[in-house]
Amino acid sequence: MAKKIEVNDKFPAFTLPDQDGNPVNLADEFGKPLVVYFYPKDDTPGCTKEACSFRDQYEFFTDAGAKVFGISSDSSASHRKFRAKHNLPFTLLSDKGNAARKQVGVPGSLLGLLPGRVTYIIDPQGVVQQIFNSQLDVVGHVTKAVDTIKAMNYSVN
Repeated sequence: MAKKIEVNDKFPAFTLPDQDGNPVNLADEFGKPLVVYFYPKDDTPGCTKEACSFRDQYEFFTDAGAKVFGISSDSSASHRKFRAKHNLPFTLLSDKGNAARKQVGVPGSLLGLLPGRVTYIIDPQGVVQQIFNSQLDVVGHVTKAVDTIKAMNYSVN
């Protein structure tokens, strides 16, 4: 596993397919605030609640100029279904083989049996400003992201 990314580290650039199979390079997204959250699995109770919480706050993020990305090892097809079922307006990226998860150093949970649930808030220069790691406090990821974007002093239109 790569070095675990910490606050004030540059977030690594990687390219993953989105829910439609199109490649997305996160480095191309630097220049605006980013919320990148890693989650265990599409359409499970906790992951659905987390994704829907991000959906419900999506207007805040877009008004602040931020983009939201959810990442799991599920396939693009699974992401497409999950996104449609819950009307998720943000991009879901497929990390088959967990290469990006390993590159970022996202820890596992429950003795490493489940993929970890970690959210990174990244400034326009690509520097991590906040990390929230909690398997169980799924809504806390969204609250922490909103609070951090507000603290970064981005004006909401």
